[in-house]
Amino acid sequence: MTRARSAEPLTILFTCVGRRIELMQAFRAAAARLGVALRVAAVDRDATAPALHCADLAEIVPRASEPAYLDHLTALLRRTGGGLVIPTTDTDLGVISRGREALVAAGGVPLIGPPDVIDTCRDKLLTFGFLTRHGIDTPRTQTPDQLGALPQHEFPCFVKPRFGSASESAHRADDPTDLAYFLAKGRSPIVQEFVVGDEFTLDVYVGLSGEARCVVPRLRWQVRGGEVSKGVVVRDPAIMDAGLRVAKALGGDVRGVVTLQCIRTAEGAIRFIEINPRFGGGAPLSIAAGADFPLWLLQEHLGQLPQIDPVGFRHGLGMLRYDWSAFVDFSPDLMPRPDDLKPRPDDLKPRPDDLKPRFGGLTRPYPRFE
Repeated sequence: MTRARSAEPLTILFTCVGRRIELMQAFRAAAARLGVALRVAAVDRDATAPALHCADLAEIVPRASEPAYLDHLTALLRRTGGGLVIPTTDTDLGVISRGREALVAAGGVPLIGPPDVIDTCRDKLLTFGFLTRHGIDTPRTQTPDQLGALPQHEFPCFVKPRFGSASESAHRADDPTDLAYFLAKGRSPIVQEFVVGDEFTLDVYVGLSGEARCVVPRLRWQVRGGEVSKGVVVRDPAIMDAGLRVAKALGGDVRGVVTLQCIRTAEGAIRFIEINPRFGGGAPLSIAAGADFPLWLLQEHLGQLPQIDPVGFRHGLGMLRYDWSAFVDFSPDLMPRPDDLKPRPDDLKPRPDDLKPRFGGLTRPYPRFE
């Protein structure tokens, strides 16, 4: 779906926005290069989510698991005239996918896949079956019931939640004692073959057409809380081709950016371990390297055809992340004030020359996005 020309500002809505300030600023910078007035809306259930305080329009919403969550999103879209809907975590992918028709009716353009694709990606056992059926190399993955008695020679192995994300509760088990302990502690745990090698994240642009047009591999040097903190872009044709195979296997109904994770072994095998049908936390590195996903998405949304060079990104560009803060005035009882995030009349107007958050902190886009 493309947006009809309008005097109104273009709105993009980030859901479960958390700390995604870099991504938000990348869209602002892309809109500025296009000469388009942009209004950045963001929602989160936590009033202390930093990116809320760097949005033009911010709202506190119920948990994604609550029925009222979708109602809040559709109401916000109707109030702002609709726009791109960009999920940033796994938390609400299923809700947005199943509520796609309601979001579209409210003027939204959700960057999401159909429910069966989301279910496949969120369930690591289904992911294993999907990759296996399509002949894509992936570590053997089993439930505890399927596992039986794991022979000693198959250790180490990896234990993780079947529906987990961000490396939460993921553990290496070196022997039967470790395995029993982590299985007992885990929530719906699965056991995965342990693979040694270099871990890559692949950002795959499928845009609003569903066609995979650019794959950017990022070598993960250091990870903090499941999200890359140090990494480097690697233009590796074999990994890029493997990523295209995975994206094409998902079908042509996924929109936006698909994030893949794989491990390249010392022998050169490329083994996929994760599929996330959304922007990954490290996507700003690919954007800074020249794979301008925000620009391309805005162009498509405006009915333009982006010029995409599939190998036009910069090999060897590294990312070294550091903390940056948004400073917020709390009430005398030191509690967040959701009322401060409620829209005021001026919130519905774009502020293209004023990138300051409401309470101080971030004042300029990341330099590489200017």
